[in-house]
Amino acid sequence: MGDRDDEYSKPILADRWVLKHRVWVGKSGDRRLARESRIILSRVEPCPQSMSAHPTPRQILATLLPPLRLAAAYARQIQPQITRRPAKTADSVFGVALSDADLSIQTLVEVAMLARFPHLRFYGEEYEQSYNTQYLRAIALGPPDEYLIALDPIDGTQFYLDGHTNYQIILSVLNTDDYEAAIALTPAQDRYCYALRGQGCWQGPLSADLDDCQPLWIQNPRPVILLGLGMEKYAPALRDRYTVIAVATDYSPVQQIPNVNGMLSGELAGVIIRNGNFIDGAALAFMAQEAGAIVTTHAGLPLPPLAECADYRRPGLVMAASSAILQDLLAAIAAHP
Repeated sequence: MGDRDDEYSKPILADRWVLKHRVWVGKSGDRRLARESRIILSRVEPCPQSMSAHPTPRQILATLLPPLRLAAAYARQIQPQITRRPAKTADSVFGVALSDADLSIQTLVEVAMLARFPHLRFYGEEYEQSYNTQYLRAIALGPPDEYLIALDPIDGTQFYLDGHTNYQIILSVLNTDDYEAAIALTPAQDRYCYALRGQGCWQGPLSADLDDCQPLWIQNPRPVILLGLGMEKYAPALRDRYTVIAVATDYSPVQQIPNVNGMLSGELAGVIIRNGNFIDGAALAFMAQEAGAIVTTHAGLPLPPLAECADYRRPGLVMAASSAILQDLLAAIAAHP
């Protein structure tokens, strides 16, 4: 599959200023000003014809939200009858899980991408089994400001197959250094969140448009820490202060446990995962950071640029709702290298 050398101009900046203004007035509590800012925003967005040629991250989310809603309705409708597909190659039961919904939702989003943004790069988790990979411009990161759209059609496939409600559909917009935007839909809970780089995070029901969502800020989460696969060794150092849930030992097909998206719902005060896949863990970390969380590597360092990461993943991530929680998590890691 070849990669064309077409050049595209940088996104327009007008709507970025308005969105920053909107975040500011939203925090002021003046609903009239917030409504006015949304009206201004609708006036500065370019027409649909130019949007497909030079889309901003926000315009990409707005354009793909309707097909993502359809995907969410489909996933929720068929969940009670869903059957497992032949397993993929992976190092855990969670990694090998594959369902009809994964493949169908990826196809739906690929159709929307090829129809509206054929010049953008696209990487979906199930690209190896997709009929559309051959038609995509590229599936890897490119030059700066030439966005890669990434999709996890069902984040938490094992959760989904077991009938739990906290699976998600995650789509993100990646630049070479960091995420520009991300959106995560939770179909069974009629909720979605989205974040824009440097502008904040919002949440709303699936029926809401982007402008109608409310600002999301992590406040007073439950004192619960989630340890991803391979991270259970840190549990003893944390149990004197937190309720600790380790996926490797506490996951149940009957009793639902929080997933990483619990950082956005207030179910979790912190998370340690062994790596941050571009399509899910790292995308949720970006959203949590825009909602006020602190995100570092296991060494407490800032995250490396996406272009410097291999295999579509960042290194092990720590997410914390406060600096005090972050220090507790980093201390637990340091005590059990």
